[in-house]
Amino acid sequence: MTRQFLTVSISLAALAAATAARADTTLTIESWRNDDLATWQEQIIPAFEKEHPDIKVVFSPSAPTEYDAALGAKLDAGSAGDLIACRPFDKSLQLFQKKQLTDLSKLSGMENFSAISKTAWSTDDGSQTFCVPMAAVLHGFMYNETAFQELGIQVPKTEDEFFAALDKIKADGRYVPMAMGTKDQWEAATMGYQNIGPNYWKGEDGRKALIEGKEKLTDAAWTKPYETLAKWNGYLGDGFEAQTYPDSQNLFTLGRAAIYPAGSWEIATFEKQADFKIGAFKPPVQKAGDTCYISDHPDIALGLNAASPNKAAAETFLSWVASPAFADIYGNALPGFFPLNEKPIELKNDLAKEIVGWRNDCQRTIRSTYQILSRGTPNLENETWTESANVINKSETPEQAAEKLQKGLDAWYKPGQPTPVAAPAK
Repeated sequence: MTRQFLTVSISLAALAAATAARADTTLTIESWRNDDLATWQEQIIPAFEKEHPDIKVVFSPSAPTEYDAALGAKLDAGSAGDLIACRPFDKSLQLFQKKQLTDLSKLSGMENFSAISKTAWSTDDGSQTFCVPMAAVLHGFMYNETAFQELGIQVPKTEDEFFAALDKIKADGRYVPMAMGTKDQWEAATMGYQNIGPNYWKGEDGRKALIEGKEKLTDAAWTKPYETLAKWNGYLGDGFEAQTYPDSQNLFTLGRAAIYPAGSWEIATFEKQADFKIGAFKPPVQKAGDTCYISDHPDIALGLNAASPNKAAAETFLSWVASPAFADIYGNALPGFFPLNEKPIELKNDLAKEIVGWRNDCQRTIRSTYQILSRGTPNLENETWTESANVINKSETPEQAAEKLQKGLDAWYKPGQPTPVAAPAK
């Protein structure tokens, strides 16, 4: 009897110790999204901990501009958190190739994401995925509904209707037709070329053809968006060449511009600042009846630090991040950051619902320069910023810009040959 009691006592003690050890499990999340701290602390983490009271989670963000360097130093020193917010494409791929991120291909919940949703956090051949996709941002146009009503303008669906609307706004004179500057350059590419371009190069078909060398940036599908972009010059207002990104944001939210070439990340900020109702429309197609394409670009994911001492708990959290429950919380707490989960969720923000609804109408693609094509020198993404601004400024023709971009790509990129990712900067 004594021996049996002793065995039971030891078993209970072992169980209690194991339970206590598990109860003490704390996961730390590294991220650059310090703006989201309250959302994680007040909504996301409590929802998870309610289901998993034995796992505690701490969201520990860095300043966005410091994140990459700080994370690299922590990973190299072995002091990084258990969970790593993943940038899209090469920055995270570098960490995976250094064996600092874990292969999550077989993680429970990964079946909830399409191949294109996982592209930004997968190896070039798609065989391994190392981060759980969290959200994407969509591109299109936002507009001042009051201005459109005053001027009797219908939401444009084709490019002819789009430019007719711009002409009407310009002729009236009360509003700058479209708020975008070229001083910072990246908007010209991101909200200009990458916004309207997919309708010309047919989204994923064209993007993949460019990677495979079957198409070139000098082909009509890639130069014609620049011809359209050059026409924006007459509608951006006086001095747009010296206008910064914050200038453009203010021009629109103060009600002085009617249209804003947009990324969906603007939703929450714009709705807080503007005293008018904001509407949105997708990039107009070239002619009625054309298939529409949208830039639905992956923005953020979450990976597992390969050196984490809490892998089981971390995988439990990541499987939850891959669930519709997380997508529902995240998508509604941060309108404009759209979950990549294929399981449908109901968004509550009207503008966010309108924009994400384009996924049902249009073919989805990602920015053409992000996968593989910006690994060399000159960097195609950065060069596209410059050339897009030059085309809008009319300091270069669309043909000159395309030739320069293709020449730069030809200098280092050989389609069909392995294109290694550069080692992470120290």
